[in-house]
Amino acid sequence: MVEINLHKAAKRFQYEWVFRNIDHVFPPGSRTALTGNNGSGKSTLLRCIAGQTPLTSGDIDYKLGTASISSANHYQYISISAPYLELPEEFTLLEFLRFHFSFKGYKKGYNLHKVVEAMYLNNALNKQILNFSSGMKQRLKLGICLFSNAKLLLLDEPTTNLDKQGIDWYQETIKTRTEGCTLIVASNEAREYGFCDADLQMQKYKA
Repeated sequence: MVEINLHKAAKRFQYEWVFRNIDHVFPPGSRTALTGNNGSGKSTLLRCIAGQTPLTSGDIDYKLGTASISSANHYQYISISAPYLELPEEFTLLEFLRFHFSFKGYKKGYNLHKVVEAMYLNNALNKQILNFSSGMKQRLKLGICLFSNAKLLLLDEPTTNLDKQGIDWYQETIKTRTEGCTLIVASNEAREYGFCDADLQMQKYKA
């Protein structure tokens, strides 16, 4: 399982500091919520941990067991789901899943058929993603994160666009299918992170 260490982590956009001086350890197998008001830096920190945007100062160290993971290779261990991530809508579901999992690989015990079944998208296999409802797209974003061969799962506002049935699906999937993973959830909704065992309150790190 992956361990994440933040050392004086800070991010600034132009002249405004989003967060500063975060020293925090996400232990292997831990489940942590990033909470705070809108604009407190939850999503920004998640993107920094994912390697999508660099810190302005400080460091993020990744470890697998006792071995350090280089910054050039940490993406291999990370899977992220977020509302702002785009899906290739001209692809059918089948085309997209084949493309995605050719790079990421399946979670142990899964294959294309089992992933589609787990996302309840059996009837949409040959449908273009542009014709999916917003809830179907969100289940797909979550599914490619949760069912990929990754040791660190990063979830940003995971129940966006999900109805009651979709929220139940998310909560059950987290409960039963994320064993062996370190999990970080950026959210202000308790229904999205109620299973977490730690809470990093981002408001404390505002400049």
